[in-house]
Amino acid sequence: MRIGQSTDIHRLAAGRKLILGGVEIPSELGLVGHSDADALCHAIAEAILGALALGDLGHWFPDTDPKWEGASSIIILKEVGLMMKSHGYRIGNVDSLIMIEKPKMAPHIQEMVNHIAEALECDKSRISVKATRGEGLGFVGNCEGVQAQAVVLLEKED
Repeated sequence: MRIGQSTDIHRLAAGRKLILGGVEIPSELGLVGHSDADALCHAIAEAILGALALGDLGHWFPDTDPKWEGASSIIILKEVGLMMKSHGYRIGNVDSLIMIEKPKMAPHIQEMVNHIAEALECDKSRISVKATRGEGLGFVGNCEGVQAQAVVLLEKED
């Protein structure tokens, strides 16, 4: 077994889409980044890379590469999933947390779980997505940005 963890942060701004876990969520503010800035997918992908000791997301998907400009982070997560499989591992479980003041995430979490499980070719029961607010404190509470955290357990394939 191998364990990895990661955190990803993106600024919120008008005129951008809010995409988390591969789900477009209605919102006045969206995430700023080179790709679609899906902080949840980024945190999970980087945690997998960490568990495999393969470095960070920026090494494999640099923001200087036009190939990834505006890219769906679900595609990035799928690519990392293929890397995981090529190293002989599968998802044991993913535990993730989205920190966002608004909008509410609860109505979207099951769809996020579905997208993430599909991208990583694993059962939905192995994926946990939770959300919390900043309670008006810090960059999350002031609606300046979103932070996502993920911990993954990888198991060696039989």
